[in-house]
Amino acid sequence: MAGTSLATALADLPITRASALTSGAQSQPLTRGSDLEAHYQRTLDGLTPLLGPGLRRGASYLVEGSTSLCLALAAGVSQGGSWCAAVGMPHLGLQAAAGLGVDLDRFAVVPDPGSHWLEVTATLADAVDLILLTPPTRAADSDVRRLAARLRQRSCTLVVHANTWSGIEARLTVTDSQWQGASGDGRGYLNARHARVTVSGKGTPTSERLWLPAPDGGVRRYTPSSESGRRGSQLQAVR
Repeated sequence: MAGTSLATALADLPITRASALTSGAQSQPLTRGSDLEAHYQRTLDGLTPLLGPGLRRGASYLVEGSTSLCLALAAGVSQGGSWCAAVGMPHLGLQAAAGLGVDLDRFAVVPDPGSHWLEVTATLADAVDLILLTPPTRAADSDVRRLAARLRQRSCTLVVHANTWSGIEARLTVTDSQWQGASGDGRGYLNARHARVTVSGKGTPTSERLWLPAPDGGVRRYTPSSESGRRGSQLQAVR
């Protein structure tokens, strides 16, 4: 975020740049410097049918069950040149994150914030534009309200990977996942998944079936007619 030194704000936190851990319908597009960009974070093109102009700055979103969807939300923000962070996600697959489009050079991780996870998250809000958070315990409503005020003040978006969180802008759920990549005899690797993603909030819920990720990486709308005949059989999976 403008005017904030990431190195200074996070000097005492156990964070690591993610790249160091790896081995190897948009009618109003966000343009840099636009009025729309001042209020929304960028998202991947594949998510615009669900999220419109993007993720609202200073708001909180709840993602139920799907780490891949959390990473997909971070991907558009990091590709737009902003910093993102993940808190309390020690088993995060960073190669999978890169496959979904996350810029690992702009992605910090705090795998184990301990009992001070709320303070860590609030501190990060001073320095990054989007935070992915898996809370280790249920937070008191008063603590959530204080964190929400900090997020609004700093225009930082919070994506909570949990079953519940108060004061959210919208809830995103993933259902009916189908993986592909293995042959009929079970050989090969699962390398792609399509699933139904539903966004519910203040208005009518909206659903789209998306590749999450696509066989060639990234996120896009799933269209059975064009995808039929691709390699591998589809296997049922739970998120």
